[in-house]
Amino acid sequence: MNPFAFYSTTFALKRLINFSKTRVRFHGEEKLPKGAVIYVINHFTRLETIILPYYLKNLTKMPIWSLADAGLFKGALADFLAKAGALSTNNPDRDQLMVKSLLTGESSWIIFPEGRMVKSKKIIDDDQFVISSDIGKHRPHTGAATLALRTEFYRERIKRLLKTSPDEANRLLQLFNIEDVAPVLENETVIVPVNITYYPMFPKENILTSLAESFMNDLTERTIEELMTEGTMIFSGVDIDINFSDPVSIKPYLNNSIINKDISSLEKINFDDPISSKSIMRTSAIEIMETYMAKIYGMTTVNHDHLFASVLRLLPFKIIDEDDFLSRVFLAIDIARSNENFLHESLKENQIQLLTDDRYKKYENFIEVAELTGVVKREGNAIIRDYDKFEIEHDFHKIRVENPIAVIANEAESLRKLQSGILRIAMEPPYQIKRRITSLLMESASKEYDKDYKTFYIEGESKDVSVGKPIMLDGQSRNVGVLLIHGYMASPLEIKELALHLQKRGFWVYGPRLRGHGTSPEDLAIRKYTDWVESVEQGYVILNSMCDKVVVGGFSTGAGLALDMVSRVKDAAGVFAVAPPMKLQDFSTRFVPAVDTWNQLMAKIKINSAKKEFVENNPENPHINYFRNPISSLRELDRLMNDLEPKLSQINIPALVVQARLDPVVNPKGTRRVFDQIGSEQKEYFIFSHARHGILLGKGADRVHRAIGDFVASITEA
Repeated sequence: MNPFAFYSTTFALKRLINFSKTRVRFHGEEKLPKGAVIYVINHFTRLETIILPYYLKNLTKMPIWSLADAGLFKGALADFLAKAGALSTNNPDRDQLMVKSLLTGESSWIIFPEGRMVKSKKIIDDDQFVISSDIGKHRPHTGAATLALRTEFYRERIKRLLKTSPDEANRLLQLFNIEDVAPVLENETVIVPVNITYYPMFPKENILTSLAESFMNDLTERTIEELMTEGTMIFSGVDIDINFSDPVSIKPYLNNSIINKDISSLEKINFDDPISSKSIMRTSAIEIMETYMAKIYGMTTVNHDHLFASVLRLLPFKIIDEDDFLSRVFLAIDIARSNENFLHESLKENQIQLLTDDRYKKYENFIEVAELTGVVKREGNAIIRDYDKFEIEHDFHKIRVENPIAVIANEAESLRKLQSGILRIAMEPPYQIKRRITSLLMESASKEYDKDYKTFYIEGESKDVSVGKPIMLDGQSRNVGVLLIHGYMASPLEIKELALHLQKRGFWVYGPRLRGHGTSPEDLAIRKYTDWVESVEQGYVILNSMCDKVVVGGFSTGAGLALDMVSRVKDAAGVFAVAPPMKLQDFSTRFVPAVDTWNQLMAKIKINSAKKEFVENNPENPHINYFRNPISSLRELDRLMNDLEPKLSQINIPALVVQARLDPVVNPKGTRRVFDQIGSEQKEYFIFSHARHGILLGKGADRVHRAIGDFVASITEA
């Protein structure tokens, strides 16, 4: 192997990878041992043969060679693979060359235990690892395990013979062309299982297919499929998660009397000579193979598509309610987290958007492909599944294009605990799923508050823990539930009097705690307005799982969040907004002091330490609100209102806006602009003659409560 060719090809690969839109994340690289090792890696695309040596070389600073299918060594690709450090499986000196390089530590090796690309991702059959390929089904190869055993066998043999038979030891060193015995004695043979997971994994036309069609005639279907799949990964962008397992030590597998007898034998043993321990070594190789296969596929990085596809496959219904499907996926995500699976970065975030507006298009992207490939049809809010699409035999070289949903479901099959949990969820009736969702979200909100309160508690400043607790009040029927959202720097206690009034009128009421509130200003200072949005969404889903209709309302900033909520969800019954500001400028200087000019000036002269992180706040309700206002949170308020304004025209449900004429905090003109821009035909604007901002509490609040209660009642009667 030519080192210059290897390094020049590595440079070319670097250029290609930098040009591509792939995003690569490594996990567990601290587990990588020093010296030469055998990497066993799952095989889905030709990309692994090309890019993994590059990445591993960068991580380990070691030359990395790979064992590649002999079928790849044709034409220009053969020359490229050889320069990139790939060795053909048909090379007659393959095994001896690999053992030698591992003994000396001069290079590590990549081996794909499946033996070839597993395009269907089908590797489980009757609870065993069985590879499905274009030549049929077969057990994973034991080649990597056998190579490791042979390497460690000769390492131990050379060590012992240097003491007992130096001539035979030197003969073996000459056989392997080893000049320096020190690395042989110092190193140990290990196998490192590696998993590579791609997301998303939806093939489509791309620049490679276009170029190939322009310059090549009569492209085979196999070539087109591979260009579509792997070209999409390179040029359309894909996340690649590479997980490393703890190394599998090989030395313990030689701890057998018959094997030890062969290791210590003073007789001449050539590389391919039969030995008495061969059958025992073969049994050990199978055991090692089972170990690394379980580790490889146990490290699959779970993503949204795995869960969508698994739930879709395991549900026993042909016609599936879309909301029910998403609820089951939401619960499956919770199982994936609790089972300590490897998770894609996007699954580590709050997933409540799946049950509201799917704003990151996780579901929409999946279901579009499922529809396009005939796995499902959509009629209104119903998904009609063609279960045969999961079971039908596809041409091995077409399945990634013709049925990527089945491929994705297959990939998650090896995660048995996860599959068992998803199966339980799939079998539960819809009413039980709703109960699970409600229970999970309420428990999550409670734990989140307890954790935040303990983390950010400030003696003498934080209020009593009861002030910030979310409020749940039972109604007389499950016809209508009301989601009540408190204001900025406040807590659920701010809306409790209104909540009690609505409960007396028979409505269920839930008042969530906005993240960063009810604890201390330091907590609020680190939150984004999207954290508040997610708090509201959790409350909405709780009530939506319990009640036939949900009315959303809030006070001040909570009013803005209520309007934002109903602009994005399709099934809210109504909305009311008490003192909603339109712009940050609609707040008086009592609430938003003139610190912006100060901060801008300080930024220009780069005296960042002079910036005011908090400004004093003098609240109307000191038993509820913070006394310090974080500047960072004012910026989040501004972002919230800027993002809300263009959404107001999308609101088409009954709406009520309430304002105090002499509000000292929010300018009534801004509130009126909010009202004017709401798109609803059925909307009302109530103005009260109060001279304070907090009109949900104190004198005259009962009149405001009645107006809101009447509005909610009108929706109940509709």
